[in-house]
Amino acid sequence: MQSLLKKKIILGISGGIAAYKSAELARLLIQEGASVQVVMTQAAQQFVTPVTMQALTGNPVYTSQWDSSIPNNMAHIELSRSADAILIAPTSADLMAKLSLGLADDLLTTLCLARDCPLLLSPAMNKQMWEHAATQRSAQRLLTDGVAVLGPASGVQACGEVGFGRMLEPAEITEQLIAFFQKKILAGKRVLITAGPTFEAIDPVRGITNRSSGKMGFAIARAAIEAGAQVHLIAGPCDLVTPLAATGNIIRTDVVSAKEMHAATLKEHDYDIFFAVAAVADWAITKPAKEKIKRQGNQAPALEFTANPDILLDVAKTVKTKAGKPYPYCVGFAAESTDLQAHAQEKRKRKGIPMIVGNIAPNTFDSDLNQLLVIDENGNKKMPQAEKLQLARQLIQLVAKKI
Repeated sequence: MQSLLKKKIILGISGGIAAYKSAELARLLIQEGASVQVVMTQAAQQFVTPVTMQALTGNPVYTSQWDSSIPNNMAHIELSRSADAILIAPTSADLMAKLSLGLADDLLTTLCLARDCPLLLSPAMNKQMWEHAATQRSAQRLLTDGVAVLGPASGVQACGEVGFGRMLEPAEITEQLIAFFQKKILAGKRVLITAGPTFEAIDPVRGITNRSSGKMGFAIARAAIEAGAQVHLIAGPCDLVTPLAATGNIIRTDVVSAKEMHAATLKEHDYDIFFAVAAVADWAITKPAKEKIKRQGNQAPALEFTANPDILLDVAKTVKTKAGKPYPYCVGFAAESTDLQAHAQEKRKRKGIPMIVGNIAPNTFDSDLNQLLVIDENGNKKMPQAEKLQLARQLIQLVAKKI
């Protein structure tokens, strides 16, 4: 799935050591289907060459406002008129200051001033430069003017110091640009999501769990953030990276057992949508051993089980009506091995929830692909096999209409 298909992006590069990351950024944007047109400042050319960027993008690189290859000699007008967005990465402190004051003395700044498309900046500078009052004033003026500021991140900088000022990684910038183009159909909404498996200890080194990679739940979290929501993601044991963490629009709580997930979920209040995506273990060991259980020949240990709390059922009991709609709107998930529609529908009614999403397990657990059956009081809707993020975006659209 190419999330930037047919988008034309002007990639601006200003002077800074982080300019080396712009080459990887251009490659990732193209992988997502975008056409990339690079515009470089004079200082940027001290760090990465126009030849490199042309080779990567397949387009000529523009460096001068007096470029005669533009028929009317007005590169600052012609380049922006066909662009879907201007993304400047890295954005130096100097360039931020100029743009915040409307100063335009080269092609890139003139292009930004004359644009009729969105402008996104990814700052990159020393931590003292970022923290300086003048830079913070520049950032605030830009935000007030409707410019999107992506980052910066905190970490080790080229100068050896540590702090905020690092440019976001190319993959993070790409994700945020993709999110920028998504419709904000959940703007102002709060979404709670459980994802991944839970793990129930038998002893300090063994346990029982459900098969789940967490990929579907994390995809829904990303799609919800893209749609403008504030997300709280409660994740069982999995090694997935928090989606769109750099936006600041997601809180992640890591848990291990079903009881921990239940406690973290029921601790939350005042959210609009609950996606119960996690594969929660239905049972736990009544008395886990404090020491490793030693094998005694072929004699299997006797294990006593107890039922875990039902997270979705307990959340459903808290639902109230707001403006004639259930609040929060609960979406359950059902992984079945047979008779998907019948089992999922029975689960929806038993839990007392308006919507449930089913899929046939275990084939989709570790895959990036899935196919879903969405069931509500009006019937069911099949979502053919696609990437999980694509399905997550479709699901977000369905739920947004419901609320």
